[in-house]
Amino acid sequence: MARINRDVIEQFRANAGEIKEGIFKGSPIVLLTTKGAKSGTTHTTPLVHTRDRDRYVVIASKGGAPTNPAWYHNLVANPIVTIEVGPEQLKARATVAQGEERDRLFNAQAALMPGFAEYQRNTRRRIPVVVLERL
Repeated sequence: MARINRDVIEQFRANAGEIKEGIFKGSPIVLLTTKGAKSGTTHTTPLVHTRDRDRYVVIASKGGAPTNPAWYHNLVANPIVTIEVGPEQLKARATVAQGEERDRLFNAQAALMPGFAEYQRNTRRRIPVVVLERL
């Protein structure tokens, strides 16, 4: 997965946010850069996203694994992140959606990308939904 992520990041930056080949070809990608919860090191992760008005929405699915992804733990510890959308790089505040808002945002993304509903069926944890708002 690390190799795929590196390739997606390279394509994203070379093509102003457009992924032209591979499994994420044509997908709406945002690059999320977080500060490590323990290490303090920055980490960049490509994620598919949807929009909710002027906010970006990402889902911490980890493919339906039983644990949350590292990037999720990082942004919970350090909610000020950097995101790259198209050619633009901006600071954002990450918040974990709760209750009805979480369900609405999750269902909206799962309607467009049915794999997320499958991931939720494959795990016992309630998959977190993260909202990224420009600072």
